[in-house]
Amino acid sequence: MNGVSSSGGIRGALSYCVQQVRRYDYHHYLCLLELPANMRKAAFALRAFNVETSRAMDVASDPKIGLMRLLWWQEALDKIYSNKVIEHPVAQALTSVVSEHKVSKSWLKRAVESRINDANRENNDIPQTIEELERYAEDTTSTILYSTLQAGGIKSTAADHAASHIGKASGLLLLLKSLPYHASRNHQFSYIPAKVAEKHGLLVHQSGQSEIKKDSREALCDAVFEMASVANAHLQKARQLAESVPAEARPVLLPAVPAQVILDSLARVQFDVYDPRLAQGILGAPPLLFQLKLKWYSWRGKY
Repeated sequence: MNGVSSSGGIRGALSYCVQQVRRYDYHHYLCLLELPANMRKAAFALRAFNVETSRAMDVASDPKIGLMRLLWWQEALDKIYSNKVIEHPVAQALTSVVSEHKVSKSWLKRAVESRINDANRENNDIPQTIEELERYAEDTTSTILYSTLQAGGIKSTAADHAASHIGKASGLLLLLKSLPYHASRNHQFSYIPAKVAEKHGLLVHQSGQSEIKKDSREALCDAVFEMASVANAHLQKARQLAESVPAEARPVLLPAVPAQVILDSLARVQFDVYDPRLAQGILGAPPLLFQLKLKWYSWRGKY
């Protein structure tokens, strides 16, 4: 009996997914623990898939190897939806989830293809507008929420709209928080749009190419504040939809809480992404405070 059809194999694959999410995406791991038991299997498999694809470029010493990982996942999705056996625990868990819950292939393909396009981008090929980053955030983050709602059998236009806004906010804020990492790795602020950089005096043109200055901390804080304000607007829009969102969908939308925590942490350090306090605790917040806040929103049926 193969690994996918064996209940023991599936249990092992799901256990691996849980551990990967716990290790590399701890704030979302805590969110998923608040889901009803019958939704956790699919949610952890989908979030583990996101861990695999989001880390592909980071764990590879050579960008070409990272791109190969993403292309492997693009191919793996075709096999998963053809119910073919793949010797990878996350792929095995996803195969089981797709078979059981009929999760749309389009969302997962969209997530991988967006990351492939990003991986193919040259370091000095920076996005022009914040709308480009919003699309990237929706393609890579909102899609996981859409898929989780679908796996839970939740059909709600309001929930989908809220998920779209929460994914955009979360994706933008995580990109902001990771700016120092990407700057040290790529020697460039890859995720500050050219128009935002130019507005705050960060954009320089050399030899026909645009580059973002790394030596103006104050201007960088202003640019981060502008981008964080866009993320905040998405969170506000998601919460304005709360009354229309079915009760069973609200636990899926709890990632709005860690997004708000990042926003609050950035505000506390005046939007200085190099402030070491952002690396403390969970997303810059004391772990106990983060968990209490998450529990409070979950208990109140809010997000």
